[in-house]
Amino acid sequence: MTSCPVCATPAPPERITNQPWCCSLACYYTFHHIDPPTSPWCHDPVTMTCPICQHPFTPAGRQKFCSQACRAAAYRRRRDTQPATVVVPKAQPRRPITVYECDSCGARALGQQHCDTCATFMRRVGIGGTCPCCDEPIALAELIGEEITARH
Repeated sequence: MTSCPVCATPAPPERITNQPWCCSLACYYTFHHIDPPTSPWCHDPVTMTCPICQHPFTPAGRQKFCSQACRAAAYRRRRDTQPATVVVPKAQPRRPITVYECDSCGARALGQQHCDTCATFMRRVGIGGTCPCCDEPIALAELIGEEITARH
């Protein structure tokens, strides 16, 4: 039975060969005169830099920030950089801004589809309003000479 040539730790009983055996990597490096690697092992504590304050710290577990204050600051930065919520205005009915004209008598009305004089339904002329001069219903298409459509 062999033992570690550096610290004399006995070899495990299932080991049957007489070749040199080292109990750890540290003993292996010492026995073979090898300098240990400079990069840390995956489970050794590693010094990280805090992404908020740039101070080095040793993380515990999956810790990413050096303190609760830096963690809160990172949260506020993420929260404040998100785009603002877009508020879509409520859809408005088009009837109140639509000009209607009676085919029988030629009367016009704004937002009213039924002719009071003829007691019939009027046809739609287009989107419009009342004329500022004479206070009569007028369609925008008549003012600018193009067809106007409302977008939903």
